[in-house]
Amino acid sequence: MMFNQYLDGAATISQLVIALFFVRFWKGTGDRLFLFFAGAFFFLMLERIVRAVMEAQTEWAPYVYTIRLAAFVLIIVAVVDKNRRS
Repeated sequence: MMFNQYLDGAATISQLVIALFFVRFWKGTGDRLFLFFAGAFFFLMLERIVRAVMEAQTEWAPYVYTIRLAAFVLIIVAVVDKNRRS
């Protein structure tokens, strides 16, 4: 149990760092693709936090994965937006 919490914390911090890198790239280039990716990794970080805080056996547990779905939809929107703007 303790090791799972450690890994959840490491994944959460990693996703925050990745989101901050994408924000830095967005500020440097002004490309919206990086901003979308930063938002997606922020959603993934948020999903990890909610899953770590929430008990695994509640009836709301499947709804937590809609946050992850929103992150993947944001990535798809980013790629489509990047290809349409050319």
